[in-house]
Amino acid sequence: MTGTIFLAGASRGVGREIARLLAAQNQKVTALLRSDATRENLEALNISVVMGDALDAEAVAQGMLSEPVEMVISTIGGKPTDSERSDFKGNRNLIDAAVKAGVKKFILVTSIGAGDSAPALPIQVLETLGPVLAEKEQAENHLLASGLTYTIIRPGGLRAEPPKGEGVLTENPLVAGTIHRADVAELVCQCLTSERANNKILSAVGRTTIFGNPQFEEFNLT
Repeated sequence: MTGTIFLAGASRGVGREIARLLAAQNQKVTALLRSDATRENLEALNISVVMGDALDAEAVAQGMLSEPVEMVISTIGGKPTDSERSDFKGNRNLIDAAVKAGVKKFILVTSIGAGDSAPALPIQVLETLGPVLAEKEQAENHLLASGLTYTIIRPGGLRAEPPKGEGVLTENPLVAGTIHRADVAELVCQCLTSERANNKILSAVGRTTIFGNPQFEEFNLT
């Protein structure tokens, strides 16, 4: 890959793990940051930084046009208690900017429970996360309608422990479980160069941390 990867969500969580992996692979990365808190750490990884709030469509468009962008990764999202979340509006702005910039591929990280994966979660979890999952589903649908080549990855419950290297993908929307953040990041980075992942919606879980004993087929990226 020779072009720039535009990364939204690099300040924390899965996005931060993706930034570390891409930097270790010497990929050219531009990160969109809302605040300066993690700017120094990212720049130390040789990652370029553009400042802007994903909820500001003009700032997103300007940031993405700062240099030619080949692919976009978004891990942004909010909490049920946030007054205004970026799960839909922020991702909508990123998707619209990517269309205008002629981006080749957009990878959107959402969550198991969005869209047709809702039946995979217990009803009490769906009730708690309902507003967030609804916005993530809106973002997915906006990406599907955009005309961009996409990969949507829906992780299960995120764990902060060191990675185990056991993350798996599946097209089965009824699978649920937990997964380490770094394992999600590894799968996202693999999807960047996988043509098999193009225009797929995939759930991501840990091979040994799946809820119940569902029968499912692992998705092979190669």
